[in-house]
Amino acid sequence: MGEVEPAFIQPIEHRPKLKPIEVGDEIPVLDLSNVILNSHNSTTQQLISEIGSACQSWGFFQVVNHGVPAELRRKVEAVAKKFFAGSLEEKRKVKRDALNAMGYHDSEHTKNIRDWKEVFDFLAHDPTAVPASHEPDDEGIRILTNQWPLYPPELRDLCEEYGREVEKLAFKLLELISLSLGLPANRMNGYFEDQTTFLRFNHYPPCPSPNLALGVGRHKDGGALSVLAQDDVGGLEVRRKSDGEWIPVKPIPDAYIINVGDVVQVWSNDKYESVEHRVVVNSTKARLSIPFFFFPAHYTMVKPLEELVNEQNPAKYKEFNWGKFVANRNRSDFKKQDVENIQIYHFRISK
Repeated sequence: MGEVEPAFIQPIEHRPKLKPIEVGDEIPVLDLSNVILNSHNSTTQQLISEIGSACQSWGFFQVVNHGVPAELRRKVEAVAKKFFAGSLEEKRKVKRDALNAMGYHDSEHTKNIRDWKEVFDFLAHDPTAVPASHEPDDEGIRILTNQWPLYPPELRDLCEEYGREVEKLAFKLLELISLSLGLPANRMNGYFEDQTTFLRFNHYPPCPSPNLALGVGRHKDGGALSVLAQDDVGGLEVRRKSDGEWIPVKPIPDAYIINVGDVVQVWSNDKYESVEHRVVVNSTKARLSIPFFFFPAHYTMVKPLEELVNEQNPAKYKEFNWGKFVANRNRSDFKKQDVENIQIYHFRISK
């Protein structure tokens, strides 16, 4: 990626400030060692309360002592860098397209502006069933499968092992979030029996004009939870709910950044909010991040959980089908759309 082409240039009001604001408060950092060791005590109750508070105040938090082996993570980061360092010809052998949504892609768009990055996507569960199209009347199903490159040869095994480890953490977090809402720990687990989860390697090359482009434009995550590994370069920014300022998320060695997505916002009936975030780039250092997007089964009908709804707190959303929702959103990955991508507020019940 050389000079910044017009397709990458953000509107003036969304361009990053090169000097980030001085941050007094940061997203919370939570220690999971107690729950990973399965020692349920008063510290666990405190953690549940802290998670609830972080989901309400920020929609984001970081976790340490989370149980994902650090050595495995380092191997996966190394193999991802090796893959991106390969030739474009080699990477494009596993290029994704409108039919095969997994693999390599270097022209992703967010809000119709091209992102300054290249990605490699793979399913947590291969194969995965998804709707054949975004059309509401089309009941067809298609099967997604992973595309693995021949080089590096160790990439596939490492990715599959890593996916299994992060999935364990995602279920643990889902249970803690469920408890923080006053629900049984396993209340949401059933929605993930045929999950549509995928993982992504994001590679953000140095950018000659980091004041004009973004690695990923402002957006909210559509799924239930995102579990993100980032390297030490930094670049993720979260829009602070209290004042709308963009707050950088400080890299912490071996930590994971967690954010609740649109699905948890709807399940919680707006108690927890899916918060806007973006990625800024720089002119000197490449950045790598690895998100795990925890998605329910395609046939899941998403609506506020009945235990959280009553006369005083009526349902704020009509139910919608998860598979169709995500199929609709994915259309804009490959070409500009004339209308805004579908969002959960399109399902909001007007007062």
